[in-house]
Amino acid sequence: MAQTIKFSNASTDFYFDSSLKELGKIVDKRSAIVITDENIFKAHESKFKGFTTIVIPPGEDQKNQSLVDGIIGQLIDKKVDRKSVLIGVGGGVITDITGYTASIYMRGIQFGFVPTTILGLVDASIGGKNGIDVGLYKNMVGIIRQPSFLLHDLSLLQSLPEKEWQNGFAEIIKHACIKDAAMFKQLEQHRLADYMKDKKLLAELIQRNALIKTKVVQKDEFEKGDRRLLNYGHTIGHAIETQYGLMHGEAVAIGMVYAGQISEQLLGFDSKERVKALIEKYQLPTSISFDAKKVFEVLAMDKKRVQKEMNFVLLNKIGKAVVHPIPLQRLEKIINKL
Repeated sequence: MAQTIKFSNASTDFYFDSSLKELGKIVDKRSAIVITDENIFKAHESKFKGFTTIVIPPGEDQKNQSLVDGIIGQLIDKKVDRKSVLIGVGGGVITDITGYTASIYMRGIQFGFVPTTILGLVDASIGGKNGIDVGLYKNMVGIIRQPSFLLHDLSLLQSLPEKEWQNGFAEIIKHACIKDAAMFKQLEQHRLADYMKDKKLLAELIQRNALIKTKVVQKDEFEKGDRRLLNYGHTIGHAIETQYGLMHGEAVAIGMVYAGQISEQLLGFDSKERVKALIEKYQLPTSISFDAKKVFEVLAMDKKRVQKEMNFVLLNKIGKAVVHPIPLQRLEKIINKL
């Protein structure tokens, strides 16, 4: 059964705790094109039977315009038209590429996602932000356009390495920090192994996180206010991710620890050690030695910058985040001292 979520000018059908086998009932196979990567295709090849499939190499470094141009070339060769639907089966890189390609091909065709990572399930696939990287600048080019459906098949997580579980839990911890103190406590009471073993516990956590993000996006689809809170840990996180070859979750984890320190300095936040301890509990990194000048240069080009100020997400307390404008000159001094 689908749960339909309405956005400003579109709606998304969520199929929670479903199965990839149901895909043929949601879309017409004849007009569907699946985009996935080599790892997922190898692990689940039999599940793609009957679908036209475009398979790309895995990895964040694929998230660029030249790869998208190659996919568009294949869509033209396959005579894909405006009635077709693109389906991204994969993690955040695949959902980004699929949503972005679908939005610019023929000025926009339908698309849906089957996320295959924790990060994809709780974050990347939700909210309609689909973009590509330009050099060191993450998601510098993109659009906000909602998928027509999201299908969750948790059995696809079985082939996921433990590092990818950790990577996704960074975004779960982020949601707890900004919006859900009770979930923060639940995460403190459990450990990663509990969620990997207990399907019911995991399904509830995934759905809870998907709905936290969905509700924020519903209220503020085009990031004028509350949606900016979802960037907690991402401002410094994005600036170190590409430069230091980190996984997205690792970069966000480190970014959240630094944002906790800045929250203490500027807002008197008193739980930075609790945040750090939870991040460590889920086996994520909490610091990195970085070149402050280089990181600040990338950070100063961040989309959250407005003229000479950066809209930085900070915590008043666990479960309550705020957007706090910091003048760039002051931020540079803060970064130099981290």
